[in-house]
Amino acid sequence: MRGAGDQRRRGRGPRPDGAAVEAREGASTAFYDMDRAQKYLQGRVTVFGDLDAKAAAPVRHDFGALSDNADAAAVAYIAVLDANDLDDDRERGPAEYDAARRAFVAVTDRMKKITRDLERFGERLAPEMARLESALDQLPPRLTAARDAVAAADAAIAAARTAGMDATDPEAGLARARESLAQLSSQGLGGLGLAGAMDKADEVRLIADQAREEAEELPRLGQKVRNSLASVRTRSDMVAGRIDPVRQAMKLLLRNYSLACWQDLKGAPESVGSGVERARERLNEASAHIARNEWKPAQRMLTAARTELNSAERRAAQVTGRVAELDAVAADPGKAAESARFAVRDAQKLATAQPGGAAPHHARALDALVERLETAPRRLTGSHPDYWSYLQELEAIKTAAGDTVTRIRDERAGQG
Repeated sequence: MRGAGDQRRRGRGPRPDGAAVEAREGASTAFYDMDRAQKYLQGRVTVFGDLDAKAAAPVRHDFGALSDNADAAAVAYIAVLDANDLDDDRERGPAEYDAARRAFVAVTDRMKKITRDLERFGERLAPEMARLESALDQLPPRLTAARDAVAAADAAIAAARTAGMDATDPEAGLARARESLAQLSSQGLGGLGLAGAMDKADEVRLIADQAREEAEELPRLGQKVRNSLASVRTRSDMVAGRIDPVRQAMKLLLRNYSLACWQDLKGAPESVGSGVERARERLNEASAHIARNEWKPAQRMLTAARTELNSAERRAAQVTGRVAELDAVAADPGKAAESARFAVRDAQKLATAQPGGAAPHHARALDALVERLETAPRRLTGSHPDYWSYLQELEAIKTAAGDTVTRIRDERAGQG
């Protein structure tokens, strides 16, 4: 809005009609009150938008309508003022002075109403502004904490470098923290909003703290990695020691049991040996990294070596375990069926333990399992029975019985 001079040629002679002049003075006061309220709230709305852009949209909309009303009232006031220059030398009659008075009174009432509307808007805005300004008080200490964290990380990394450590990983973290801090500085509240700025400050602090901790951990990590290298080397020797027993176990399988009992294990000794060889290659790479104080790459190589050894141990255990299982079932095929028979019997008891007995579909499923139990021993025919197929069938029966039990309980829970 633009101001207007409202008292021209003061002191040039006797005042015109006092009521008209008094009305003009009242309009001038109302205009400046409205203008001051409008400008003040314009600033508050701008600050609100900077602090909370999402919530500011409806606030801007409401204030925009009020501001438009104030601008229109200001234009009307200037028009009345220009049309009623009470300080010129023109002679006026009482009616003309009264018309001027009424025009000034009307525009004064209009501006006062808009001022009240602006004040009510300000009252509604005040609690939200108080909340945001209270939150804004938390931003400086968060910014300070973020900057301090970056400085501490920088110092810790410098110390690690001086001690000959490879600080590549913490340096990467520090670079991310600095990038986020630069975004916070360049975008500020206007670009991020209050919540965004505080989140970004917290993000900088957390990333920098992590980088500092990683840098401070490097000396301790070095000893930990050296200890791990020795431990995994010992384990690789132990797994290598299982290769010959696995070969012997495979010979027993080939000599005593049919192809179907061991064909999935063919090549197991070689597989175990290859796994040990690959693990030792990873250990040599880890050792080279350790010599250069590159602890994180060394850790990765140790993890890879452990993975290879885990796989080799599982393969070795499959062979020796298979021999034990087949020897046991060959000695007493009936004993191997006991656990499957118990699982089926347990499912039958649960199915019949309800009014009316077992549901037809459960009864049919369990009857089929009983029939499978009775026919399973037929697999053990010939001079070299397929004991492995027999064991797999028994395990499948146990699993099916367990599935039936689960369905029965689920159905009863749904009915309850």
